[in-house]
Amino acid sequence: MDFHSELTVESEKPYFTSNYIPASTVQVHASNLLQLPNGDLLCAWFGGSQEGLSDICIHMSRLKKGARTWSTPQKISDDTERSEQNPVLFLNPQNQDLWILYTAQPAGNQDKAVVRRRISKDQGQIWSSAENLFDDEGLFIRQPITILKDGAWVLPAWYCRTPPGYRWIGNDDISVVKYSKDAGKTWAEKEVLNSTGCVHMNIKALHDGSYIAFFRSRWADNVYRSTSADGLAWSEPQPTSLPNPNSGICCEVLRDGRILIVFNYSSFQDGLAKREGLYDDITPDDDKRANQPKKSREAIWGVPRKTLTVGISEDQGKTWKTKVLEEGDGFCMTNNSRTKENRELSYPSIWVDGEEVNVAFTFWRQRIKFVRLGLDWIEG
Repeated sequence: MDFHSELTVESEKPYFTSNYIPASTVQVHASNLLQLPNGDLLCAWFGGSQEGLSDICIHMSRLKKGARTWSTPQKISDDTERSEQNPVLFLNPQNQDLWILYTAQPAGNQDKAVVRRRISKDQGQIWSSAENLFDDEGLFIRQPITILKDGAWVLPAWYCRTPPGYRWIGNDDISVVKYSKDAGKTWAEKEVLNSTGCVHMNIKALHDGSYIAFFRSRWADNVYRSTSADGLAWSEPQPTSLPNPNSGICCEVLRDGRILIVFNYSSFQDGLAKREGLYDDITPDDDKRANQPKKSREAIWGVPRKTLTVGISEDQGKTWKTKVLEEGDGFCMTNNSRTKENRELSYPSIWVDGEEVNVAFTFWRQRIKFVRLGLDWIEG
């Protein structure tokens, strides 16, 4: 596979370019995009030998405004005892400090994860030492902070929960919002009621002043949707018409009020899935994941993360028009990147800049692929 590093034009009209962000590790996954005020585009992800191992760290690359290639990745985390995952970039509007938030867990034990933060005062060149932003154990993040109309900061998160004596498999995860009314100095928490199985909550402000959120489903059935008048109290998540294979999604509200989403057009109905416990390729068979107390619904893993698709909705997520962004069989029954068996297309991140849509996503757990689309391509 030739992972070209320079932006190449795939279609002059409508505008569509792509490349692969350089990688310095065997495995890469879970990218997150942020554009700085000077026009530079940052992309952070986690990389190492394999998810869950302690050499998994946070890395970041920069596409300078007007440039055609991404910078050499910068490693910006260094815990030798924990797997550091799911980076989220945030620019503090009060002082322009750049934050990076991420999770840190021992091995595959997501129920032991904590959320950490580092801060850069020079837009990502030099970083502070790591600190726990929250001490809550089992807390995970994937999506960025949203600033509400009253100035409060809201960070969507979820708890990875498991029965005592067993290891985490995702059967009992619930979503919460962490919120701060003093620019991140102190935080409170509010649970999203009846959200079991709904994770990766992605919050966006609508033009009418209310808020909407979309979720990944542990049940590998559909993308779920919730609404809120104030960004703190949320309705019970309900399934949309969009499928979901228990994998990440990302959405954005366009200038005209339409909602854009990137997701996998697959679900448990595509097969190659299992319920008996999370596969991670790093723990022994007898790892306290099997024979757990039965739940009314159980997490489904290994559904192909295929057919990465762009959707646009004109009615706040009730109905969608879709177009395929990247096709592939999406095989993901292993997280082992050394054998190069994994072919998932997953975990999109979006940054909209006027009429251009920047998307980064995991390509086969070997590279982060970056594409820049014109809205006319999506609509065409």
